[in-house]
Amino acid sequence: MFVTILIIAAIVLLLGVFMYNQLVTLKNRTDESWSDIDVQLKRRYDLIPNLVNTVKGYASHESAVLEKVTEARSQAMQADTAGGRAEAENMLSGALKSLFAVSEAYPDLKANTNFLELQRELSDTENKIQAARRFYNANVRDFDTKIESFPNNIIASMFNFGKREFFELEEEAAKAPVAVQF
Repeated sequence: MFVTILIIAAIVLLLGVFMYNQLVTLKNRTDESWSDIDVQLKRRYDLIPNLVNTVKGYASHESAVLEKVTEARSQAMQADTAGGRAEAENMLSGALKSLFAVSEAYPDLKANTNFLELQRELSDTENKIQAARRFYNANVRDFDTKIESFPNNIIASMFNFGKREFFELEEEAAKAPVAVQF
């Protein structure tokens, strides 16, 4: 009888350790995939001042648009949650769309090789952000499902594993990424 209880206790302990390790693995994957998003967003933030400076040289009287892009970039860099970052990124995407719309009125700007290269790099970065976002959201889905499923939810609550936020773009932004080709 004592041996049976000991065997059952050992099995329960091993299952608890196994579930805990699965949760840690999923948490680390989620953190890593957020890091991928963060790297691409930082790359985007680094490109924007160069783009603004290039446009400023041709369209200096469009200061309101340039200020809007700069302000949106600043807010996006300061956001500290996935939801806050997504909201700020949506604002930044809208500001960039305005900037590219303004650039349509300046044929010399559209022909500038520096501007064209910055457009290409920004377009590439936008694609990488979308891929990183999909990867992150898949990891969040797996992690949240695991911590909500029985009996994993018991281990998750014991060790304070909390749900993560998805990194979601507005529906319009998700369907129509920033257009950077002229």
